[in-house]
Amino acid sequence: MHNPTNTLKNNSLEVLYVEDNPKERELTSAILKKFFEKVTVAKDGEDGYSKVMESRFDLIITDIDMPKLNGIDMIKKIRDVNKDITIIIISAYTDTEYFLKSIKYNIYSYILKPIDREEFSITIQNAIEEVERKKQKRKELFILKQYKNIIDKSTIISKTDINGVITYVNDAFCEISGYSREELIGKKHNIIRAKSESSETFKKLWETIKDKKETWEGILKNKTKNNGLYYVKATIKPILDENGEIEEFIALRSLISDIIHPKKQLLDFLKLADEYVIVLIKIEHFDYIQSSLGKEKTEELEKEFAQEIFKSQSSKKNFDKIYLLDNGEFAFAKKLKDCEKSISDIIQYIKNFRNNINNGKIHIESINHNLSILVSFAYGKNAFEDAKAGIKQLIKIKQDFIIANGLREKEQIEAIKQIEKFNLLREAIDSYNIVSYFQPIVNNKTKKIDKYESLVRLVDSNDKVLSPALFLDSAKQGKYYSQITSIVLKNSFEALYSTQMIISINLSVLDIMQTKTQEEFFGLLRQHESQAHRIIIELTEDENIKDTKVVKEFIEEVRKYNVQIAIDDFGVGLSNFSRILQYQPDYIKIDGSLIRNIDKDRLAKNMVETIVDFAKKANIKTVAEFVENEKIFDILCDLGVDYSQGYYFGKAELLPK
Repeated sequence: MHNPTNTLKNNSLEVLYVEDNPKERELTSAILKKFFEKVTVAKDGEDGYSKVMESRFDLIITDIDMPKLNGIDMIKKIRDVNKDITIIIISAYTDTEYFLKSIKYNIYSYILKPIDREEFSITIQNAIEEVERKKQKRKELFILKQYKNIIDKSTIISKTDINGVITYVNDAFCEISGYSREELIGKKHNIIRAKSESSETFKKLWETIKDKKETWEGILKNKTKNNGLYYVKATIKPILDENGEIEEFIALRSLISDIIHPKKQLLDFLKLADEYVIVLIKIEHFDYIQSSLGKEKTEELEKEFAQEIFKSQSSKKNFDKIYLLDNGEFAFAKKLKDCEKSISDIIQYIKNFRNNINNGKIHIESINHNLSILVSFAYGKNAFEDAKAGIKQLIKIKQDFIIANGLREKEQIEAIKQIEKFNLLREAIDSYNIVSYFQPIVNNKTKKIDKYESLVRLVDSNDKVLSPALFLDSAKQGKYYSQITSIVLKNSFEALYSTQMIISINLSVLDIMQTKTQEEFFGLLRQHESQAHRIIIELTEDENIKDTKVVKEFIEEVRKYNVQIAIDDFGVGLSNFSRILQYQPDYIKIDGSLIRNIDKDRLAKNMVETIVDFAKKANIKTVAEFVENEKIFDILCDLGVDYSQGYYFGKAELLPK
């Protein structure tokens, strides 16, 4: 026998089964649970109705003959509150009366007892498909309603009968025309027709929609109740009945004088202006909104938001157009010579405008929170490019307003510098001019070199040796960083054979997160396993990396090779005591900012003393960086610091071969 339970078991329908007979209830509910994950059981009609009132069900399966409230009466009560839910009756009754009532209450199916399994399976399968169809229909209606709301808010809509008499207008129509519904309905459309509009236009319009029964599209000039003018892009369509006869006309209009203009029109406008002011607006966190809503919904949101922000400032008459750009960006623009207010007044106005929006004065119904904006203002000949650079700067500095004049030039200068650094990095890597220098680390008790820290250097085309501060941040923005790390690792392991000292290697969390870098590092450990015990890894942090799990796993693996762990730059920035708990290091390297002025700064001295006391209790060795004179060294020795590193003992240099 065909058994569809495997295909049905995973469906997500909520099912209510109502049966007063305990034995029947147990037997049939067991069968139902083979078909459905979620089956709720009710012991009689009254219990069943109560559960329907408390929960949402997709399908109800019920007996008829039950105490307190029989199945038919229960269904009647359910239909009073839910006319759409799918209901199946399982009963031994075959009376015509029950079948008639079943039809009356829109029962989906009637299954006779005793239950035939194959018939039952087919009925349930069909019922599931019916429920899914209803769900899809409800979803489509819900989406359609949202579309209607959006269109109703963003579009000027009217309907007329076949003689052109207005039968319906929406709020947008009343708002733009200045007429009330009562003044419009029952009148012909010439109530808003501008006198200067060509009669030939309307002749062609009526020929298209009435004689040809086709859609007309074009630009119309309308007048308001107060004789003001506005331009609309109109689409007028005849609505036909099943016989192809015209029932009515519907007209959709969008303002082209002051609502939505594409990017090209903005650029065309800017070409005509010698100098202009521009306000560039970006929806904050737009990428997340787009990912959440999808492209189509996001485009609708942008149009709706454009209208709202235009309306929020249009009464001030500073700008008469808003341009919808890409990726959640909008612009107001105006020729500088046409501005009635001073630049300082415009700036103050724009700040107030930004505050109103960011303080929740605009709410878009299609999302469940208020939108906030970033605002970049610029004026002059190249203001658009400056404003775009301003948006980038706002995102970088996490602010929401900027006067962006001159930023594009600064951006270009910075871009040129970055390109020069990228070229420098590429040339250095290609010519093997990424090298490792080694700075001694001294044992404070013996005053002898005990370790070396491996430090990367770049040798430029003029044989000038550059410190990492001049190129490493740029390397992190491209592909060169991992290549530099690879070179440093190889240089550091090779150095093990040039000295008997321990070699300390810097690895950032960013390095460790790179699978390729990890693989290369473990490959070097295996290759030089006999010397691996002379390696220390100095862990440096990266504020963009929050996941410490990978780092912990990495530390566990390298310890198997007797590699030791140090925490670098301890005491400032991201480096704190929580990292000690996470990584359980062998060494703490106290940051140079605490050491450099320890002879003059009592607070710095106290902090170092606290770190040293803690480290001794935790059996962790301490290393002081930036030890530059004897006085600082003596203080560190008095405090009990174990190792020192700095110019007092030696700069970073190449190890002798």
